[in-house]
Amino acid sequence: MSVDLFVSHYNYWVVIFLMMVGFYILISRGNLIKKIVGLNVFQTSVFMLYISMGKITGGTPPILLDDPHGEGEAVGHVLYSNPLPHVLILTAIVVGIATTSVGLALAVRIKEAYGTLEEDEINRVEAQTEAAE
Repeated sequence: MSVDLFVSHYNYWVVIFLMMVGFYILISRGNLIKKIVGLNVFQTSVFMLYISMGKITGGTPPILLDDPHGEGEAVGHVLYSNPLPHVLILTAIVVGIATTSVGLALAVRIKEAYGTLEEDEINRVEAQTEAAE
C-alpha cells in the first residue's frame, strides 16, 4: 500500500524534495549567487505544487458547448478543471524572473563594492568600515 501511495502521488514527493533542496541551499551557503539559485529551486517547487493541485483527472477545459438544439444549454454533466491556478502560476513565473534579475543585478553591485559575494566577507568588510568611522 505504501508503494501505491508513493506512485499515485509522486508529484508531491518531487515537490517536497525540491523544496527541501532549495531551502538547504538557501540556508547552508554564504555565496549570494547560490542563495539566489536556492530561492529559484524553492520557487519552482511551489509552482509545481500549485500546478499539481490544479490538475483534475478527467477534467476538460472550461469551454461551454452548445447543445444540438441551439438552446444554449450545456450538454450533459461535464467535469471542468479550474484554469485559475495555472494563470496564477504564469503570473508568479514572471514575477520570479523579475525578482531573480533584480537579485542578480544587486549581486553584481555588491561584487563591485565589496569585491566578493561571500556573506561572511561582506560582513567583515562592513564591520571594518564601521569601526574606522
